[in-house]
Amino acid sequence: MRIFCSVVLFSLLSSGAYSFAPTTNIRSSKGTRSFADDLELRSIPNGFDTLTSGLASIARLPFGTIVDGPKNTSIKIISLHDMEGNSDCRMVRERITELDLNVETVIPAGQNSRSRSDRSYEYFIENEAIPRMVVEDETGQQIFVGKDDILGYFTDVFGTRKPIVDDNEEDLKKKVVEILVKFGEPLPSFLRFGRAEDVASCAKKDTPPKDPLILYSYEGNQFCRLVREVLSELDIPYELRSAGKDSPRRAELAKITGGSTQCPFLIDPNTNTQMPESKDIIVYLYKNYANFVPPSELLGSISKIITPVLKPVYKVLAPFQAGSNREDLNEYLKEIEDMKQEIEREISANNVVIYTYSLSPFCTEAVAVLESLKIPFKEISLGKEWVPFLIDEGGAQKRAALGEMTGQTSLPHIFVNGKSVGGLYEGLLPALENGTFSNLLGSSSASETEDSDGSFE
Repeated sequence: MRIFCSVVLFSLLSSGAYSFAPTTNIRSSKGTRSFADDLELRSIPNGFDTLTSGLASIARLPFGTIVDGPKNTSIKIISLHDMEGNSDCRMVRERITELDLNVETVIPAGQNSRSRSDRSYEYFIENEAIPRMVVEDETGQQIFVGKDDILGYFTDVFGTRKPIVDDNEEDLKKKVVEILVKFGEPLPSFLRFGRAEDVASCAKKDTPPKDPLILYSYEGNQFCRLVREVLSELDIPYELRSAGKDSPRRAELAKITGGSTQCPFLIDPNTNTQMPESKDIIVYLYKNYANFVPPSELLGSISKIITPVLKPVYKVLAPFQAGSNREDLNEYLKEIEDMKQEIEREISANNVVIYTYSLSPFCTEAVAVLESLKIPFKEISLGKEWVPFLIDEGGAQKRAALGEMTGQTSLPHIFVNGKSVGGLYEGLLPALENGTFSNLLGSSSASETEDSDGSFE
């Protein structure tokens, strides 16, 4: 459903993934932005993320929000193997919030996480079920595996959860509430589909943080969820300090912040950093613990749907729009040949070149990925869009020339040291993931430092 709605929302803009038009900018991490400034990578929360995360929290009210259980300070949760998007894990985290418990180490447990794939990792569990909790209490250390096992332990120690509906309420009301609660269980995973299921390809798998990060959070907060998703996707272990409503830990948080009890709040002992605000925290996490900022998975899903359909259409339209049907065919051929030579000059003069449309969300995402790499690159815009009156003069000819040179008439189109890498999801991202991009870039990339005339320092 999330993908379907997004296809509708992006249907008018999505064609920009296959478009062009000539205005030239040299880009760097300090480069100029125009329309792209208003669009952001999926990894940095936007209004859609806030909405769906908020709805996910509403779907589970009142669970995971208010501290309501008896306190047992002798209980220490040593570790919790967790998958943020998993319903069973969520129900355990909700109870942890309600009981105001700390978790010394939350360990991401997606299928490609270190806890599943690296036998040398201290938290390796391979194929064990999740959630998996290690507890230390008066009896010593115990391991509980699975939602029912963990929640059963909590019931034994803390008693049953306070009922949503009082016992003296009529049976019909109890039945309705029971149905609504059951219906709401899978909704957060549905609303946040595609997030925090696996470790992202951009994660610095070989250089994780030395010490676990500390996160003040509670399960029912939509902004805390956005931060936890990224921690999970970057495979970063963290200490969870529950700070639900009515938690005494909020006073502890207020002392740290100088009065604010706002969650989430991140402490990184590795860099002596403390910060509130979900968006700032996520930007910080990507800056310090990712190789690059990944683009929208949602847009990627849309691309998978529309690319096979539209690519052959644009392949036919590109030369036609450039004038291949005119009476003087030689004039058309000369224009295309001139554009090929211009492209050759552009891609020879710059290590990284990206051809874009300024209104294309796919192009915007590709430019943002390159900016997150902090390498100098040259952006050549062929206009706002490929359609008449939006494409710049000469843009259609350059688009057709690119098609003849590489077989690709879609945009964005990235070149590295004269070699065509391709577009965003079928070119740039795979090249970053498998090392092709770095190999093509060679020693001429980030080692260079220039003035502010177009590169970076």
